[in-house]
Amino acid sequence: MLRPFRDADAEALATVIRSAIETIGPHAYSPEQVAAWSARHPRAERFRERAADGATIILASDDHDDPVAYALLEPDGHLDHLYCHPDHTRRGLAVRLLEAADAHARSSGITRLYTEASELARPAFERAGYTASHRRDFDLDGVAIHNYAMEKALT
Repeated sequence: MLRPFRDADAEALATVIRSAIETIGPHAYSPEQVAAWSARHPRAERFRERAADGATIILASDDHDDPVAYALLEPDGHLDHLYCHPDHTRRGLAVRLLEAADAHARSSGITRLYTEASELARPAFERAGYTASHRRDFDLDGVAIHNYAMEKALT
């Protein structure tokens, strides 16, 4: 089930992102890259702050209403996060979250979505109609890593 973020979801989302990076990340990134990536992502309170600052957090929950995946969309059309707990991958949650983000963006008057997709997330974004403009190579705390600048026009 998809639903909006509630403050009580913050701890679960912190677990989702950490588990996704640390468990799925090694399929495309080195241990050093995974550690640097994981260290940069938010703790629970940061989700509450982002929501209070206008970000829309759409989440997928399990049968017990516990969050298992989420997308974080900023007011300017930047899709900053798309993460799924490793126990819930390959169930279409990324597609459903991207569709919900599209619908929310359209209803908010946003005409373009953009993101920086990991090597692992890139295929999901491509299936959702995003186009990669270029590979972004950069350092996180002295560790070389990459992702892809991607965008999608909303018509």
